[in-house]
Amino acid sequence: MPFEITDELIKQIEELILKQDNETLLGLLAEEHHADIAELLEDLNLEEATYIIKLLDSEITSDILMEMDEDDREKVLKNLSSKEIAKELDELDTDDAADMIAELPEERQEKVISKIEDEEHKADIKELLKYDENTAGGLMAKELVKVYENWNVLKCVREMRAQAEFVTRVHSIYVVDENEELKGRLSLKDLLVTSTKTHISEIYIPKVDSANVHDKAEDVARVMQKYDLEAIPVVDDKNHLLGRITIDDIVDVIKDEADKDYQMAAGLSQDVEADDTLWQHTRARLPWLFLGLLGGIGAASIMGGFEDLISKHAVLFFFTPLIAATAGNVGVQSSAIIVQGLANNDLKGSIGERLFKEFSLSLINGLALSLFLLLFTWIWKGNMLTSIAISISLFSVIVVAGIIGTFIPLFLNKRDIDPALATGPFITTSNDIFGILIYFWIAKMVLGI
Repeated sequence: MPFEITDELIKQIEELILKQDNETLLGLLAEEHHADIAELLEDLNLEEATYIIKLLDSEITSDILMEMDEDDREKVLKNLSSKEIAKELDELDTDDAADMIAELPEERQEKVISKIEDEEHKADIKELLKYDENTAGGLMAKELVKVYENWNVLKCVREMRAQAEFVTRVHSIYVVDENEELKGRLSLKDLLVTSTKTHISEIYIPKVDSANVHDKAEDVARVMQKYDLEAIPVVDDKNHLLGRITIDDIVDVIKDEADKDYQMAAGLSQDVEADDTLWQHTRARLPWLFLGLLGGIGAASIMGGFEDLISKHAVLFFFTPLIAATAGNVGVQSSAIIVQGLANNDLKGSIGERLFKEFSLSLINGLALSLFLLLFTWIWKGNMLTSIAISISLFSVIVVAGIIGTFIPLFLNKRDIDPALATGPFITTSNDIFGILIYFWIAKMVLGI
């Protein structure tokens, strides 16, 4: 049966905590996965969650804490002493331990680090804290299995057994020289079928994909996705092996990037979650809403400049929302395709080629929609000249919106600005304004006013 959090289960655990019936509580949680327990703790209050964390063994609670929501974990950590946190860190891989420490206030970080008993583990964590969290160095773990090219197979197996004790999962075996420079990787099959006296230099595979410690996390994710890697070694500028990044960390990067792009496309200026405070939601939404307001004021001002035209041809006013909406939709469609291509690194050709392709597509879509609108308006109002003016305007708006929607994300990407910005209210508002201006300007030209 899959784990399910019910009101009855929550009530039962709360009663056991109140009675301090630790034996029954431990028995109840003994068979559950740490991810399920983390989900359970998020439904308890802070005191109850802290009680369970202190009750369970550090080997289990370290994994539970890493599975918890960042805000909930931060609250629980505030209720733990520096020594208690240090015990949790001793059970974690260095990358997870560094992430947890980084969430603490600076003045508390040093206190916690000083309580870590394993000196090597402590040194590795302090090294990882030096790197930006959005780089390969910020993602990597120091735990890995490495062998030296001058070892024979017998010594290699003996040393691997010792190293594997401290590695949660052995994805790859890396080969280095006496200077710790990455030379390649070792196949387990070759290791098993080769004579114990054979040197590793004779059987290792020299070709190995690696990431520089300063590479952006998104770039590492693209490499691992492209080559279907479960782990990738991390090296410095001199190709010295420093650590490795595993697929679970990359999945988190991809998810975070997707969440950020989705929120930006929806018009949120920063990461927010459903249970964040009212002030956090206001700060995230208000800037873009204000931009939309300015766009509306701009559109109203443009319409005010064509007051005589609207007074003589009132039907033009009725098609204003259609023109604005179409401009916004076309722009968002174009920009979304470009942003997706940039994110997946599969956008081919120059900017000119992309613009020409989008221009051609806009011509086809514009022609189909404008002809339909021409027929509809003519049948509805019976005025061919007005129908032509509206249809030409729609055609022009679609072409311009398609070009803007293509150019802006490409331009932003060239300037190292997140192109996802172009799929949000920014592109919609700008295309609304351009659409209204083009609409009334062309109508005025065609109708001769």
